[in-house]
Amino acid sequence: MKIPFFDSKKYDINSFEQYKSHSVEFKFFETRMNHDTVSLANGYDAVCVFVNDVVDKPVIDALCEYGVKLIALRCAGFNNVDIKYAEGKITVVRVPAYSPYAVAEHAIALLLTHVRNTHKAYIRTKSYNFSLIGLCGFDLYNKTVGVIGTGKIGRIFIDICRGFGMKVIAYDKFRKADDNIEYTTLENLFKNSDIISLHCPLTEDTYHMINENSIRMMKKGVIIVNTSRGALIDADDLIEGIKSKKIGGACLDVYEEEADVFYEDNSSDIIDDDTLAILLSMPNVLVTSHQAFLTEEALANIAQTTVDNIKEFFDTGKCENEVVI
Repeated sequence: MKIPFFDSKKYDINSFEQYKSHSVEFKFFETRMNHDTVSLANGYDAVCVFVNDVVDKPVIDALCEYGVKLIALRCAGFNNVDIKYAEGKITVVRVPAYSPYAVAEHAIALLLTHVRNTHKAYIRTKSYNFSLIGLCGFDLYNKTVGVIGTGKIGRIFIDICRGFGMKVIAYDKFRKADDNIEYTTLENLFKNSDIISLHCPLTEDTYHMINENSIRMMKKGVIIVNTSRGALIDADDLIEGIKSKKIGGACLDVYEEEADVFYEDNSSDIIDDDTLAILLSMPNVLVTSHQAFLTEEALANIAQTTVDNIKEFFDTGKCENEVVI
């Protein structure tokens, strides 16, 4: 089997090369999968794609024409793939869980960095500025955190928050009856949370769930954390909420229009995304480049599960981790 990897980075190559064998051969492309690059998949049995690769109707049609039988996502989310159109034409598999601890811990790291201003203190002390003016934070203890999405990542995040002595309330459309979690309505979560953390997938129901209307319901000074998908938040409404001081801060590992910016070194360029530029300029906004998943353990799990998915499909014609609508 010959498998091309799109949007490949050095850490992808390092983690997947150890699984190279006489039966599986990898070809790594730095370019992302889209209408212009799909022709690179011609002659291969399957393709491996990541979160910002575009796998829409024209791309799926081209892959089918080339004889590609499998789209292997090396991530959990699949909103970048037209799953409905792919049904019956080409099989799509994913990595449902690689390291929920990695993402949950990164969400906490962003939150702690924000509320204790450690990023600002680090920069100051590098210049021998040891003043404490402007660095006052607040205790997480006894604060109410609203968790939207109680899958594996959300549950681990909840456990960590409980360790800090925080009160946890949660919302999930598909809650379990035996959960030891205090569930509430989305409206009540917005109204009563000091901190809101998003751990849900991007769907038609969750698209821009953080918007002008939901922000209006929130506590003054609320902190919003998003390590899930950028389009859960209407970024323009978020900015207005921050300007009005309704939102006390935002910790973002994802951004709706990140595909043209994230994962690349743009330090010598002028960013032409005005919304992102405004967010980056705000002192109470932290942005990381979709790195919550990036741990040694997660990369190892992603590689192993992806290779297992590919082998299982070509050995049996099906895969346990197939994405089914």
